[in-house]
Amino acid sequence: MPRSGIEGQGSAEGRSRDPRGEISLLAVPLPAPAGGRIVNRRRFLKDLMTCVVSGGLFGGTLLKGVARASAIEAGKKPLYGFGVQVDKCIGCVRCVAACKNENNVPKEPFFFRTWVERYIIKQDGGTIVEAIGILPHQEAEVITEKNVLRSFNVPKLCNQCAHPPCVQVCPVGATFSTEDGVVLVNNKTCVGCRYCIQACPYGARYLHPETHTADKCTFCYHRIKKGLLPACVEVCPTQARLFGDLKSHASPLTRFKRMNKIHVLKPGLNTEPKVYYSSLDGEVR
Repeated sequence: MPRSGIEGQGSAEGRSRDPRGEISLLAVPLPAPAGGRIVNRRRFLKDLMTCVVSGGLFGGTLLKGVARASAIEAGKKPLYGFGVQVDKCIGCVRCVAACKNENNVPKEPFFFRTWVERYIIKQDGGTIVEAIGILPHQEAEVITEKNVLRSFNVPKLCNQCAHPPCVQVCPVGATFSTEDGVVLVNNKTCVGCRYCIQACPYGARYLHPETHTADKCTFCYHRIKKGLLPACVEVCPTQARLFGDLKSHASPLTRFKRMNKIHVLKPGLNTEPKVYYSSLDGEVR
């Protein structure tokens, strides 16, 4: 559970040390959904139907087939997923800052919907894991180890599991899965029992200090329903974070899964996460 760590490095002299003051969202739209090709195909089918209406019996039979295919396509719903290219993450934590601003996450450094862990692998086989903080008052920890083998950064967030333990343990049904694959919390019915927080194997939930209800990443559900990218994806300067519809061949997430060797966190738990990692080191848990 990363809830403390070191301050992000690399701030230019004279600039604000609080990256949240530099984050602004541009409302970047989602990639072309599966419907993009379908819409064109529907238009084609509509024109085709117009042509065959006057074609007698054969035309009528073809019309029924076309109409049925169109109806099936119209009922296709997205299934949202998330990709992380570990080798592209530079640990700037702009994603963390944007998430806090967008979702009114408390400013205290131990409340996060998403965070970035820095892994330092030493020559002697030891591993140092730290969460990279973003607040100005945090003191940076100087790494003095001289036998560092390699280091890398790993963004983490709710894994939006297909079989979420948090949903199973909620006594009032306040945590639930949507048809498009996102696990949400109804803060009007949540009683703040913390069962879901304890059940999450990824440490992705916390109890909001003001509402006293469970809170976590929602893929910025309010944004994706408007056709916009999640805030963390939009502000990532290296495109280490990807988002899209797993059912769409045009989605960058589908291409990402096809072109890389994909891993998920804690696969042995059979929760079937929908957050996929490439270039993931075996030390990451």
